[in-house]
Amino acid sequence: MSPLDPPGPQAPQPSPGAPAEPGEPGAFGGLGVLGEPRAPGEPGEFTPDELEPGDGHRKRKRRWPRVLAAVLVFVLLVVAGIGGLLWQRQSSYNGNIDRIHGVMPTSKSRPGPNVTGTENWLLVGSDTRADMGTTGDGGQVWKPGGQRSDTIMLLHLPADRDKAYVVSFPRDSWVDIPGYGNQKINAAFSFGGPPLLIDTVEKLTGIRIDHFGAIDFEGFKSMTDALGGVDVDIAQSVYDPARKVSWQAGRQKLDGEKALLFVRQRYNLPNGDFDRIKRQQAFLGALAKKAADGGTISNPLKLDRFLSAFTKSISVDDEVDAGKLRSLALSLRNIRASSVAFITAPNKGSARRGKQSVVLLDRAKAGALFTAVKTAEMADYVAKYGGVNRIGKVS
Repeated sequence: MSPLDPPGPQAPQPSPGAPAEPGEPGAFGGLGVLGEPRAPGEPGEFTPDELEPGDGHRKRKRRWPRVLAAVLVFVLLVVAGIGGLLWQRQSSYNGNIDRIHGVMPTSKSRPGPNVTGTENWLLVGSDTRADMGTTGDGGQVWKPGGQRSDTIMLLHLPADRDKAYVVSFPRDSWVDIPGYGNQKINAAFSFGGPPLLIDTVEKLTGIRIDHFGAIDFEGFKSMTDALGGVDVDIAQSVYDPARKVSWQAGRQKLDGEKALLFVRQRYNLPNGDFDRIKRQQAFLGALAKKAADGGTISNPLKLDRFLSAFTKSISVDDEVDAGKLRSLALSLRNIRASSVAFITAPNKGSARRGKQSVVLLDRAKAGALFTAVKTAEMADYVAKYGGVNRIGKVS
């Protein structure tokens, strides 16, 4: 849901807009930022290039939507990706993105419309592209157990688009899944795909979901390799018994394969899935930082490889066309990573339900958070309760 680096070189051509340079890593409430990862969920900062005033500055500023398409990969990239693409490649990139039919629930009992101008996106990270096996015009049938959603986030965009809020749900959150009773929240995606997960989140939070976005974790590999790898800081050496991988303390450079192993480790971490969330945040931050630096933006071939890999790894609901993404990206052009707040759904920690280890949400505190999203009062909520995650070195 952030490292400070010196500004990258200015793009050689005066195409509209220029990238802002990453500052502190951003967090991703279930995934984290690399370079100098932060604690789970805290927003990262990306410091704009030091520019001389004048037309050059305005051109760089207008290029921010393109950088946004590379900055916050899973969070704002899912939403703003197309708007930040090079115009001559837009059709190709747009064609890479899967549109999932029949994703949004049709029940009349759904929460009412959101406050005018606000938008809420449900974002997930899964093991396979989200359109595989979903129900829709093609008559496909969702196969229970065919997919898992290891990352579940609610992205709230205020009407003025000057900030963004990402609420992360631990994958083991113990919730009521319509038709299945109390289960871990990620089971909803396995049982019934995006429609059931959306229905579950709406009933849990009382928040109406406007759009859905998913990214295939395998896509992390190709995106990482397209950028030449990313760096992550590890606080202490740790061994992953499930995959027989040892992670040494200090700064590590991850290629695509190692990145996937890094974000997926869960066992033998001091805080289990909560540390996994922090790792994912660290990784996304590092990926965003690398994608937004001058060396990527000013290199058409590298940028094309990254954007191609990204767009081939995402799926969105079929109401999100290229025009929608383009206009949304433009509306987000003034957002910086420091304007994104990452919050983990308030919880009471781990517990046992039968033979399962689960996470119990704090109904009272979580209720206040969900109400703030519904009423578009997140700024007041953060000022009153805090809870914005900060990322330091990851375990």
